[in-house]
Amino acid sequence: MTSDLPCSQACENNKAPILEKLKTLFNAPGKVLEIGTLTGQHAEHFAQAMPHLQWQPSDHPEAAHLCRSRLKQAALPNVLPVVELDVSDTNWPVESFRWVFSANTAHIMSWREVEQMFRHIGERLPEDGAFCLYGPFNNQGEYSSESNRRFDQHLKSQSPHMGIRDLADLSALAESAGMTLAENHPMPANNRLLVFRSLL
Repeated sequence: MTSDLPCSQACENNKAPILEKLKTLFNAPGKVLEIGTLTGQHAEHFAQAMPHLQWQPSDHPEAAHLCRSRLKQAALPNVLPVVELDVSDTNWPVESFRWVFSANTAHIMSWREVEQMFRHIGERLPEDGAFCLYGPFNNQGEYSSESNRRFDQHLKSQSPHMGIRDLADLSALAESAGMTLAENHPMPANNRLLVFRSLL
């Protein structure tokens, strides 16, 4: 790994266990839209391990530059050019995809942005697709660990719009967007991988 590239230790820690699950979910050719590519570590690792996919990296216009150097250096043939994507925009720069992957974004976005993300994905998700959302989540208002409670307090001290989301709220949001929470996988470090599928 080149030391001058932006790097997230969390991505390094979680990319292997996430990949194990994604291999069973993204098991056929298709395009994956990644929302919140950040440093590009997930995009590089997953696209290299799953060459049958077209990986579409994206991030907020203010952060999209962070992954470009890494992905340019990796030069993987199945990684598409990075697009700037603000989930609140009416028109998304990516109109079609089979799958969506997003890691550690729902607790950074405002709730309105989470709502918009679900709505836009629900409008475009095909029947044989899936939306995979990774991160820490609460269950019926309860933290899954003391570390998650401290993390939530840290997030809210940075900005009141941030915070760990509850599974019931996300499940209801998915239903309103034409999706359902089909799978809920426990992951290391008190995280989970949620798999939403179309109700169609």
